Amino acid sequence: MTVAELLEQAKNLSIGERKQLAKLLIDTLAMPDMPGAAQPGEHWGQNLLRLLDELGPMELIHPEIEDPVHWVKQIRQEQLQKQPLHP
Repeated sequence: MTVAELLEQAKNLSIGERKQLAKLLIDTLAMPDMPGAAQPGEHWGQNLLRLLDELGPMELIHPEIEDPVHWVKQIRQEQLQKQPLHP
């Protein structure tokens, strides 16, 4: 369907419906083209937070370990235990 055809159909709408259609069209201009796309003039940190919100909650491995060095050691140890032994 072309824009001209859409405009012809829009002429059949009531004034209230036309206003609603116009608002919806304007709102689509404010939407990013794709999820996670940065808005013009947006700080990279704001973009990162929006991306994290879109991802949703993440399951943490060993959230009780607060020391990052100890956490890495624990993860590595578990990975080594999962690896099959090579004869």
